[in-house]
Amino acid sequence: MARVRQQVHTTKGMVAPMSVIKRVSLIFKSKANKALDRVEDPRETLDYSYQRQLEMLTQVRRGVADVATSRKRVELQMNTLQREMDKRDGQARQALGNGREDLARDALARKATLQTQLSDLQTQYQGLQADEEKLTAASQRLQSKVDAFRTQKETIKATYTAAEAQTRIGEAVSGISEEMGDVGMAVQRAQDKTAQMQARAGAIDELMASGALDDVTGPPRDDIQAELDQMRGGHDVDRELEQMKQELGQAPAKEIEGAPDGAAAQAQQSEQGQQADQPQAGDGA
Repeated sequence: MARVRQQVHTTKGMVAPMSVIKRVSLIFKSKANKALDRVEDPRETLDYSYQRQLEMLTQVRRGVADVATSRKRVELQMNTLQREMDKRDGQARQALGNGREDLARDALARKATLQTQLSDLQTQYQGLQADEEKLTAASQRLQSKVDAFRTQKETIKATYTAAEAQTRIGEAVSGISEEMGDVGMAVQRAQDKTAQMQARAGAIDELMASGALDDVTGPPRDDIQAELDQMRGGHDVDRELEQMKQELGQAPAKEIEGAPDGAAAQAQQSEQGQQADQPQAGDGA
């Protein structure tokens, strides 16, 4: 019992590594199949298959030629034996004419031997002729299949090339291809850098206009002139505001140029109101 338990334990210990090995082998096979499928070009595969079929057709034709050569060689041997038989037959007749029956018998015996060899050659010749006909028919059928495969191959290659071109055009238009994706990222980076440079240039112009930064290439800064320029800018804003009010009907028409500032206008209006409230001279008498 202890021995049986030990064998069972050993068997279980061997099953686990074997299952792991099978899984690892399956993973490697699946990875290899996926990698091969990614790098495989159907057009190259079709061309290779067509080349293999041409090689097979060449071998079949070479086999037909070899069988035909053997048949021709047997045919030559048969002709040679036939001539030898005719010769022995003539010798037998000549020996009988001369009263030499023994020579005639010898000649006819050799003729019989040649006849046996000729029969064997004829059987061999018929077999080679049948093989040649079979190989010729097989060669013709294979030739037809190769021609049909060549037509199908070219059709599939043309269709695949058109589909590949259409896919590349679609990817280029939609921007999902790697090349166009890189181009799009480059354009986006260029736009971001351009916007950043424009913002930096605008900020520098504003800082120079406000006086926070000095123009090192221009003349030295004049503080008084800068303050006067700032005040003139404020007056320009006031005049534009008054002009907008005049256009919208919110203020009476008046000359924009030379208009008093806000404080002076308010004082003038207050003075006019006080004069209107005072009684006129001679009204109380």
